[in-house]
Amino acid sequence: MPGRQSVDAVIVGAGFSGLYQLYRLRELGLSTRVFEAGDGVGGTWYWNRYPGARCDITSLAYSYSFSPELEQEWEWTEKYPTQTEVLRYLNHVAQRFDLLRDISLGARVVSALWDDTTARWTVTTDAGEQVDAQFVIMATGVLSAFKLPEVPGLDRYRGRTHHTARWGTDEVRFDGLRVAVIGTGSSGIQCIPLIAEQAADLTVFQRTANFSTPAGNRPLDPAQVAEMKGSYRAYREAQRTSWYGVPAEPPTELALSVPGRERLATYEAGWAKGEIVGLISCYADILIDPAANESAAEFARSKIRAVVTDPELAEALSPRTFPIGTKRLCLDTGYYETFNQPHVHLVDLRETPLVEFTPVGLRTTDREFEFDAIVFATGFDAMTGALNAINVRGRDGVSLAEEWAAGPRTYLGIAIAGFPNLFTVTGPLSPSVLSNMIVSIEQHVEWISDCVAHVRSAGSAAIEATPEAEAGWVQHVAEVGSVTLFPRADSWYMGANVPGKARVFLPYIGGVGTYRQICDEIAADNYRGFTLRAAGEPAHT
Repeated sequence: MPGRQSVDAVIVGAGFSGLYQLYRLRELGLSTRVFEAGDGVGGTWYWNRYPGARCDITSLAYSYSFSPELEQEWEWTEKYPTQTEVLRYLNHVAQRFDLLRDISLGARVVSALWDDTTARWTVTTDAGEQVDAQFVIMATGVLSAFKLPEVPGLDRYRGRTHHTARWGTDEVRFDGLRVAVIGTGSSGIQCIPLIAEQAADLTVFQRTANFSTPAGNRPLDPAQVAEMKGSYRAYREAQRTSWYGVPAEPPTELALSVPGRERLATYEAGWAKGEIVGLISCYADILIDPAANESAAEFARSKIRAVVTDPELAEALSPRTFPIGTKRLCLDTGYYETFNQPHVHLVDLRETPLVEFTPVGLRTTDREFEFDAIVFATGFDAMTGALNAINVRGRDGVSLAEEWAAGPRTYLGIAIAGFPNLFTVTGPLSPSVLSNMIVSIEQHVEWISDCVAHVRSAGSAAIEATPEAEAGWVQHVAEVGSVTLFPRADSWYMGANVPGKARVFLPYIGGVGTYRQICDEIAADNYRGFTLRAAGEPAHT
């Protein structure tokens, strides 16, 4: 098309993944465009501005490792950084490395179409801009396609509504209001205590009780910061070879093989760490053996009973429908304590489901409620939602969303058979959400960048995963997952929170270090499981 820009690569998204991917492609000398739907960089940390939004990985571990200078100059202030601090960090990175000049903000990609004759992609935005590129890299984020509850009548409700994943930049106050919060996942657990401080009356609608550990957040000790900055290189290497991207000695003992008093003391120590894996990493079999898992779950429930003064309410807040750790564990500041306040109420949607929204509030099977404001903490169409929202079509016009109707199929969570020169950063069937995301993002970006360099140095037009390699990886991910208790939970890890979505275990649970080794071995073996198409070679038939 006349006037259509041609570049070497297009990156979709300008969060942690997109920013680093742009940095690495620039190092290779590639002309690159980044399209970001938000009006600023940051991805998840741009959109999720709700009260209490905070990272659940410690700040000193949740940061880029590619620049030693950046590590030394940036000063984190708290054990767990707030959304504001993480976003400030990402804006600093974008400015420090002059990334903004190649990023188009407020530009949502609506389609990416492969032309097998030219071996190039055509990417189109919602404004109608088109760019053709040899490579397209999806840095769309694993938790970016937000969802609302599947309940009719929301358009009739006349009060204020807010979604935790689209909070906006204006200050939101709830002083003197009757407020509903729907959802008790991580976003709900973080925002409910702060909303309760303002609201005259707060009703929390809970579909599934969740396990949450006190975060024990605090200002960082300058001595701790100095120690980390003095040993960052060794720490980063330990991150890369660890199980979930945070160095820790893996447990070797089995939960029920030790005396009860010793097990209780171990659980107390794990709980006191204030980490999302503090409890479930106490013993080697907690995510594998149901009886071991129940011992940890009952310990966590005892902690809830110790805080919530009403026994019936404590029981309603105590999860019993899934193994602990098979839904994402949460970190909180005063979550369970909040329910001891007389103006805070809990509605168990398993007992009285939502029926409809009304002009003044909402109705359950039990009664109608009136609210001045409703907050949706209802989560995401995780890992596949953002990718399926774009009209991605590969060879022969095959739709990615249609290819994934029975569940996502990828090779390493990076590449997809039938979609040449398309890469997904922390895509489905990679460690992603079961890891420190920054460690997994850097590993993917670096692997993808090396692969792109390989293609170009070979003078090739395209690289593509083979159907056989993809099928083998899909089977491996499923087999590893089936050894664990994860498939027993109706979680977003399994796609169970989205009606009609295929139940597939979406992340890879083999561990960050093991996964990295697999990826490195594949690259070293001349990109085993991929095929290269030489420049000038006829299109696939």
